[in-house]
Amino acid sequence: MDARRVDCVGALVYDEQHRLLVVRRANEPGRGLWSIPGGRVEPGEDDPAAVAREVAEETGLVVEVGELVGEVEREAPEGKLYVIRDYEATAVGGTLTPGDDATDAKFVTHSEFLSLATTTLLVSTLEQWNALPG
Repeated sequence: MDARRVDCVGALVYDEQHRLLVVRRANEPGRGLWSIPGGRVEPGEDDPAAVAREVAEETGLVVEVGELVGEVEREAPEGKLYVIRDYEATAVGGTLTPGDDATDAKFVTHSEFLSLATTTLLVSTLEQWNALPG
């Protein structure tokens, strides 16, 4: 086990119009920037549980977690490395409202997504995965 690695997850949640769920980050890294819901995997949690918890905490939505879409690594503070696994997820309940780590949460179209100030490499990564909204 590499002590520098920090396991994280993200959720790609689309609505019926294939708009993508995004949140404006309330905390670092990337405070004030838009990203997909997600965060650290807590001890004893598997990825699907972490995805569901993070989406609920940040957006108020209940999701059913699907397939792994992709994995990226990003530099983290103190020489650590965020290892982020992003999963498809489908909203099955709840009410969309920004939660503890988000100042805003909304579904966006392709053009709206491209006009947002997003976290580092989010747009290019979703392009590579063919996972952009719309």
